[in-house]
Amino acid sequence: MDHQLDVESFLAAAEELLAVPSTADRPEDLRKALGFMVDFVGPGFTVEWFESGGKPSALIYRAAERPRFHVILNAHLDVVPAPPAQFRPRRDGDRLYARGAQDMKVSALVEALVFRELAGTVPYPLALQLVTDEEVGGRNGTLHQIKAGVSAEFVIIGEYSGLRIVTDSKGIITATLRAIGRGGHSAYPWLADNALVNLHRSVANVLAKYPVPADEAWRTTVNLARIETPNQARNQIPALAEAWLDIRFPPEDSDLNGKTAEEITAYLASFCEPGVTPIVDLADPPHHADRDRPEIHALRRAANNQGYQAEFLRKHGAADGRFYYQHGADAVIFGIGGDGLHGPDEYADTTTIIPYYQALKEFLSNPSN
Repeated sequence: MDHQLDVESFLAAAEELLAVPSTADRPEDLRKALGFMVDFVGPGFTVEWFESGGKPSALIYRAAERPRFHVILNAHLDVVPAPPAQFRPRRDGDRLYARGAQDMKVSALVEALVFRELAGTVPYPLALQLVTDEEVGGRNGTLHQIKAGVSAEFVIIGEYSGLRIVTDSKGIITATLRAIGRGGHSAYPWLADNALVNLHRSVANVLAKYPVPADEAWRTTVNLARIETPNQARNQIPALAEAWLDIRFPPEDSDLNGKTAEEITAYLASFCEPGVTPIVDLADPPHHADRDRPEIHALRRAANNQGYQAEFLRKHGAADGRFYYQHGADAVIFGIGGDGLHGPDEYADTTTIIPYYQALKEFLSNPSN
């Protein structure tokens, strides 16, 4: 059956989903958004429920027992916090404004709609993966399901892309530099060892190696997110201090890519002054998908047929595709258009909804051609 997208009905459903403030600190709303999507898909499918770290997720497919899937459509339903007004969706011309409109509830709903229409007819195992923790790391959603045995040959993550295809994204390291010195009276600095000064020098060493780029650049960047000390007095020399670093690195950075947490810790220690110790809190590798595989050719052709060039992109941020990459599966980001990500004016470009819907349908009809 050749389904046509009823745009008004679709947008009404999207607005209902966008009105749910499904942020990490609102577990009931995470469940509400997930339940909404499962109900939207409707009956006739197997629904596997997962939960880890208080974050629910679901996997929907046609078979009675879970197979290895040829294609998984992945979507996250959690959003970053916003004022209440951003959870009251509004339309202005071709823009649908709301928190999560671009990232990524509208794309998620298109994925669910296409799955509902095609999962019962395509001659291969297809799944819809719905998670609620991507904005806080993805480890209790996509990664938890992978560790539970969910696997696929190819994954489409419906993050915003304007119908371009993201085949590469940077790895992420979060690290803490912890400085321990010796406190004392500020009038006698030679009798103490200022932890904050040592920390500042260590951070400066890191930033000298990885300066903030003046323009977009496909290279490693370091964000100094926080510096703190428990010191409470101006005339007291700090004995303790900490700095938070957020490091994003491409596959080409041989100092970081392919390294263990212990190796990264030793590398960061080479920048640190005496008394400053690095602690790697998180280390995930970059993500890469083979641009020559047939599914990517098929997806690009499907987008071309909707009037989009489907250029290949590299993404500076991390996404759940890195978890599939770690487990030997190619994943790409492919979603609708929009702008204002995580900001006060986030919106979805509604003119990209039908082309995205049609491109997904064409691709899923023959993903290996």
